[in-house]
Amino acid sequence: MTTPWGEPELSRFPEDTRDRLRAWDAADEYLLRHLADRRPAPDGAVVVVGDRWGALVTALAAHRPTQITDSWLGQEATRANLARNGVEPGAVRLLTTQDAPPERIDALLVRVPKSLALLEDQLLRLAPSVHADTVVVGTGMVKEIHTSTLKLFERILGPTRTSLAERKARLILCTPDPSLVRPPNPWPYRYTLPEDVGAVSGRTVVNHAGVFCADRLDIGTRFFLRHLPGARGGGRVVDLGCGNGVVGTAAALADPKAEVLFVDESFQAVASAQDTYRANDVSGHAEFRVGDGLAGVPAGSVDLVLNNPPFHSHQATTDATAWRMFTGARRTLRPGGELWVVGNRHLGHHVKLRRLFGNSEVVASDPKFVILRAVRR
Repeated sequence: MTTPWGEPELSRFPEDTRDRLRAWDAADEYLLRHLADRRPAPDGAVVVVGDRWGALVTALAAHRPTQITDSWLGQEATRANLARNGVEPGAVRLLTTQDAPPERIDALLVRVPKSLALLEDQLLRLAPSVHADTVVVGTGMVKEIHTSTLKLFERILGPTRTSLAERKARLILCTPDPSLVRPPNPWPYRYTLPEDVGAVSGRTVVNHAGVFCADRLDIGTRFFLRHLPGARGGGRVVDLGCGNGVVGTAAALADPKAEVLFVDESFQAVASAQDTYRANDVSGHAEFRVGDGLAGVPAGSVDLVLNNPPFHSHQATTDATAWRMFTGARRTLRPGGELWVVGNRHLGHHVKLRRLFGNSEVVASDPKFVILRAVRR
């Protein structure tokens, strides 16, 4: 990536030489050019929110910035990219969206997330640390910045305008207003499940901002909950890509002897899963882990994996995440262990499962979704 401070070498995480997606885009480059041209240049405590693969903090490492991210993969990419470019350990402070924010912010740089709710939550959490002289700049591709995005900055921080577009990227320029009366933070959000979704009917779901379909039960998960496998008298169950944890919580309620592992690469998701599980007073053993799928889980140690895999990475449509999830499931399942997957019919997950497991059967289907079962031989 070419920047006013040099040309750092960057990669996504985990590294895959076949992956042609870059670890930065025109929005990152536009923000860095703007900062270099700004007079006076931002100084003091620099905070970077939503830096997807560490491109921004790697370029700005000399300013000793703080990065705040919801993505475990993004945080690991940042560590790898900082090391790759010879940045001294400790030059960049790495925080998650669940950590307490810095007490003072002199420059707030925001890579606009896909989730408007996550942006709202983060701006509300960071606003008390912003002062009248704080430099606030957001960035994103034109298709990522909407009127609602600008209204959030305006409502929470102060007067906001946008730049001209360059290479389909745009900047958000905000002037903080310390006298602004901010609304209370509505996150996390709680709601009660409907009465037709199996073991979790009438139970409580807790969603932190940024978790998929945060204000209601999405139709794919609803379909999955109606067809989950019954109690097996114990064993180790994994809610892989757990989101708000409603699937793993349903498994724990249906089989109190089961040990359930909730895992997701989103810090917000795992916090949601913990809160959902605890809100329902579930008995049994549960573990909550932020990480890259089933990496680190011993081979042959799992009896059942439940999975609703994503098919997007930020704005890119890709099956790379689903493929890593399926291969991880095959490695960690015991002989006779099962992977249950729900997905849109058009995604063709059955082809991947047959390649990996040598088998795949349809458990249930409707016009939009299909639930597949693959057995580790």
